[in-house]
Amino acid sequence: MKYKKFGNRSIIHPLLRLEHPENITIGKSVVVGKHTWLAASPNVISNPELIIEDRCAIGSMNQIYSNSKIILRKNVLTADRVYISDGSHDYENPNLPIMYQRVLSLGEMEIGEGTWIGTNACILGVSVGKNCVIGANSVVTKTIPDYCVAVGSPAKIIKRYCFDSKSWKKTDPMGKFI
Repeated sequence: MKYKKFGNRSIIHPLLRLEHPENITIGKSVVVGKHTWLAASPNVISNPELIIEDRCAIGSMNQIYSNSKIILRKNVLTADRVYISDGSHDYENPNLPIMYQRVLSLGEMEIGEGTWIGTNACILGVSVGKNCVIGANSVVTKTIPDYCVAVGSPAKIIKRYCFDSKSWKKTDPMGKFI
């Protein structure tokens, strides 16, 4: 298989499912767990991209599916069974099975440097900031800013890093310090 780019010292464990590796960039010292599915398929636009920057660690059984553009910045860590996608199936026509309807782009997305995504989390067409924690089983449907902890379905911010006190502080549902 020919990747767009494949960095030195990167490891991909066996039984990887790839779709359009020519649109996938793997940085240096990346580890991709077994049974993971990486895709950058031209369903919505002609040149989708999936970029996994240096030193990311992708857990087993992850699905990262780009229809437009997804970037995992340096040092992103995902647990097992994480789903990240910038696309969704249309369901506008109730007389047509969803699998035969078009795929919609939800827009370009980015997972910020140093972010950790917990087991079974889903990130659906939105970006997550730098050094965030996304809790296990969370469903992220709204953009999460830098230095936040978000949990739940749908995910809500429960903590933010306060640079004044140099500590993580609880927040209200709007993300403001309590």
